[in-house]
Amino acid sequence: MKMSYSIEVEDFPSLEERWQELLQACPRGNIFLTPQWQKAWWQEFGAGRELLLLSVRGGAELVGIAPLMRQGDNISFIGDSDVCDYMDFIACLGQESAFLALLLDYLEAMKWHSLDLHSLLPYSIALSHFVPLARARGYLVEITGEDVSPQVVLPTSWEEYLSQLSGKDRRELRRKLRRLSQAGPAHCYTVDDRNRLPQDLEDFFRLFKQSGSDKTEFMTSQMEGFFKAMAHSLAEKGYLRLSFLEVEGVRVATALCFDYGNELYLYNSGYDPAYSSLSVGLLLKVFCLKEGIIMGRRRFDFLRGAEDYKYNLGGQDVPVYQCLVLRR
Repeated sequence: MKMSYSIEVEDFPSLEERWQELLQACPRGNIFLTPQWQKAWWQEFGAGRELLLLSVRGGAELVGIAPLMRQGDNISFIGDSDVCDYMDFIACLGQESAFLALLLDYLEAMKWHSLDLHSLLPYSIALSHFVPLARARGYLVEITGEDVSPQVVLPTSWEEYLSQLSGKDRRELRRKLRRLSQAGPAHCYTVDDRNRLPQDLEDFFRLFKQSGSDKTEFMTSQMEGFFKAMAHSLAEKGYLRLSFLEVEGVRVATALCFDYGNELYLYNSGYDPAYSSLSVGLLLKVFCLKEGIIMGRRRFDFLRGAEDYKYNLGGQDVPVYQCLVLRR
């Protein structure tokens, strides 16, 4: 018997639990597609936009979620590329086509001119399934390269990781590690006391802003509010990893990472420029990567941006795309 599909408009409270379950079963999921992440973004930045949080069911089973929003005549994913490195639809494996066909039927009855989908990985559902469907229905579809995300497939040991680096990069990393050890007592650690998270986040913000004027400008009061809400929400689920490097008892570098889906994501970092001669910012990132190996994670994702240090630490580019769907 042919399955009957239905589509509904949802809100975050009504969908959050089932969203979490669907995403965990989805092989293409990532931290930026979690309801915790998207709810934090929407609550801080959603003003002036219409929420289009759509769910599709096959019978009683949730088979897909379209986390969308509308502003004027443009529809896009919830989020923005400044803080959301990856975006996509969410669907059960094998149900993508049915889900997206019903979604596009629903959207076709609405008033809009462009569907602007940012931050798409090569294997995203948007590129693999939605683009062919939209083209088959006569939409104009433009795909452009938006950025790159250097990533490292993690081996099973630290020594194996070092052996994968070029000789020059391996020697340079060992030299920096040696110099830090000679400078005095140094200690890298990840905080795990959620009761102290507000104080730890203040140290994160301090070191982040110290890193450069561009980071100071980025971390507005609104952005800080988003970071706090996001961090607390992800910490409740065990996804947050906030790390520090101390030199002689002083916190001199910080890194905000996410542990999700057998991958570690390096989201943001900062350091005290007074300790730049010790490469504290870089070496804390190395500590986070090493922790990923110890934890048995599959991949370390430096996330978007082609900074040199990512390649010095073995990063390999994964392209990130933008897809623009236009009504003719």
